[in-house]
Amino acid sequence: MRFSEVAGHAELKQQLMQSVAEERVPHAQLFHGPQGSGALALALAYATYLSCQNRQPDDACGSCPSCLKYDRLVHPDLHFVFPVFTTKSVKKDPVSDDFIADWRTALLENQYLTPNQWYRQIGLENKQGSINKRESEEIMKKLQLKSFESDFKVMIIWMPEKMNQVASNKLLKLIEEPPPMTIFLLVSEDTGPILPTILSRTQLIRVSRIGDRDLLEALKKYHEVPEKDLRNAVSLAGGDYVKALENLSSSEESAYQLELFIRIMRLAWKREFQEIFEWVDEAAGLGRERQKAFMAFALRMIRENYLLNQDQQELVRMTATESDFSKKFYPYINDGNVPALVRELTDASIHIEANAYARIVFLDFALKLVKLIR
Repeated sequence: MRFSEVAGHAELKQQLMQSVAEERVPHAQLFHGPQGSGALALALAYATYLSCQNRQPDDACGSCPSCLKYDRLVHPDLHFVFPVFTTKSVKKDPVSDDFIADWRTALLENQYLTPNQWYRQIGLENKQGSINKRESEEIMKKLQLKSFESDFKVMIIWMPEKMNQVASNKLLKLIEEPPPMTIFLLVSEDTGPILPTILSRTQLIRVSRIGDRDLLEALKKYHEVPEKDLRNAVSLAGGDYVKALENLSSSEESAYQLELFIRIMRLAWKREFQEIFEWVDEAAGLGRERQKAFMAFALRMIRENYLLNQDQQELVRMTATESDFSKKFYPYINDGNVPALVRELTDASIHIEANAYARIVFLDFALKLVKLIR
């Protein structure tokens, strides 16, 4: 992964390369950005540039022995830590090295990897990964070794918010007294669960969402589809590379989500309770990931219709089909119900994530919607 392969973020890339050129490389940096922003891809491109033996003014060379090994994620001075859990093949005290082959496969296929995609890769199903005490011990062992080929040892810790308390405290000690020439690159989507003492000892690199123009150009490089479809995918993605790819590949699922949304809104308005109960049964029968995706879709539709209500059409991101429905729907999404609608959808999504009984979650939301939509 080189900077040229990361969508957007031209100014941030320049800042990172300048820090290397001026020999002002902080030993601990935290790349913080939302899903699909490319925080992991940027950290990996930065690590590639740090270790490149023939750095260019605008990127790593891509052809030196170091770059070639980074291309396969097998450089001996590059280490990874990421959330894991017990599986059929790893039944006790799992660590990242137990899954390193799967990690390389997943990351080489998709540098914009999400936690859910990673969990599916290693067969966690509905389990949530974590970074545990034994992992922190493995980190300490690896970093005690001298560099093999590069000036730097690079430790990329993906999703540090998944660290338990013991692992976090051990990492804090390492960051406070790092081994010589060791660079920690933490990559996070949510800094809230990370120890404040760790945050205070890292340099924060804020990774914003990708601009629509940059996202469109990035998609054009790798996807030979009509530009109309690309622009539609970008318009709905909101700067999220992962979402843009999903938009390109899941038009059928998006159509179903819209149909499900339209149906519950109409049933709630008409107070057709028998049909509402049938809708609840259908929604509850979807898999958890599809349920979460529907909640996210519904939140987006509420947001777009509220923008229409507030006469902010230039900010609206909708497909033609969504727009046709919203022409009559948006008056019902207003100052009087938007805060409560957003709160109920957010709460429902959190409960689904926590493995709550789906039928109760959807029934609770639907019954509250009957009141809120009016």
